[in-house]
Amino acid sequence: MKLRNKRLDHALDMGSRLRRPALPFVQSASVGGLFRPMMLQAAALCLRPGPNDTPEVLLVRTLTTKRWILPKGWPEEGLTLAEAAAREAWEEGGVRGTVATHPIGSFTYRKLRKDGMTLDCRADVFVLIVDEICDRFPESDIRDRTWTHPHKAAKMVTEPDLRKLLGGL
Repeated sequence: MKLRNKRLDHALDMGSRLRRPALPFVQSASVGGLFRPMMLQAAALCLRPGPNDTPEVLLVRTLTTKRWILPKGWPEEGLTLAEAAAREAWEEGGVRGTVATHPIGSFTYRKLRKDGMTLDCRADVFVLIVDEICDRFPESDIRDRTWTHPHKAAKMVTEPDLRKLLGGL
């Protein structure tokens, strides 16, 4: 699938050339004199052709705060980060496709756990060109999803780094 968008073509090209190693964590800012690790997640920037072959982005709602976000999750043993991102795209958004092997960027956010504690997270973002969209998928009963233009998606998400990444497509 070829999407007619120069910025997206450039982002895909840059993502294919990135060689940054996937580290299990990076050091975050100090909290009360203690250092807490920044947890790594894998996110899928799922794209399909929209009107006039302009890209549309898949957003899903978070389970607790109901914010719009890219499908994302924790690394899984035996999977690359790109493969983990593709698995999250299926589980949370019901899409399958071809995933880039290198991230096109990342965003940070604070995850609120069920016990009230927070985790600082960095999500590496992998482009996934959608080949299949299903109505029934593992989290279809508990998640909302929507397809939208990248600039509108940038206004719907709350994470500044993710807004910038989406706005640049």
